[in-house]
Amino acid sequence: METNDAIIALTALGHAKRLAIFRLLVVAGAAGRMAGDIADELGMPGATLSFHLKELVHAGLITAESQGRFVCYRAAFDVMNGLIAYLTHHCCAGSPQAECGPVATARSPGDACC
Repeated sequence: METNDAIIALTALGHAKRLAIFRLLVVAGAAGRMAGDIADELGMPGATLSFHLKELVHAGLITAESQGRFVCYRAAFDVMNGLIAYLTHHCCAGSPQAECGPVATARSPGDACC
């Protein structure tokens, strides 16, 4: 992941509603959630939800798949893992004795999260 991509992703996640949406989609896993279900679960008006979904899609953190008249949203686990790898790449200067060592080496950017 490049620095600018990380900044875009972190900026998108830096809003409470977008973070809630993203976390809901992480829990949903590969099945994802329909936009209406997300709105109901989070008590968010459709227009507000649409705005936040657009920002998350733009950041690459979620994907959108049309299913007839409805849209299913899913967390982009590969992007999330890439962001985590980017953030922890030089964790504790690579010291194997450091507490964060297992976090930095547990996954490579291409590994599946869940």
